Amino acid sequence: QVQLVESGGGLVQAGGSLRLSCAASGSISSINSMAWHRQAPGKQRELVAGIGSISIGGSTNYADSVKGRFTISRDNAKNTVYLQMNSLKPEDTAVYYCNLHLFPSGRNYWGQGTQVTVSS
Repeated sequence: QVQLVESGGGLVQAGGSLRLSCAASGSISSINSMAWHRQAPGKQRELVAGIGSISIGGSTNYADSVKGRFTISRDNAKNTVYLQMNSLKPEDTAVYYCNLHLFPSGRNYWGQGTQVTVSS
């Protein structure tokens, strides 16, 4: 089985920074993508940033709302994905979830979520 454990959430003032980490363990295929999603109160869960494994180019993608402020990266040896969050805004307040998608099985795994709260 696969387990994802997030860390790094917390309270921060607008303009501040946080770094989220997500460590994956278990049977993880070489071809995969890892991503951060978030869900704010009353809103749908949305993709924040994603990154592919080396075998699929390691490409990244970001939600327009976080481009230029957030950076996603991964340590393939550790099966860990990070989200560096700079210039945080109150609108970034949400529960952030780590996601792992495996290919070709199509299996999808989620972490338990970590709360990020940005005060103004």
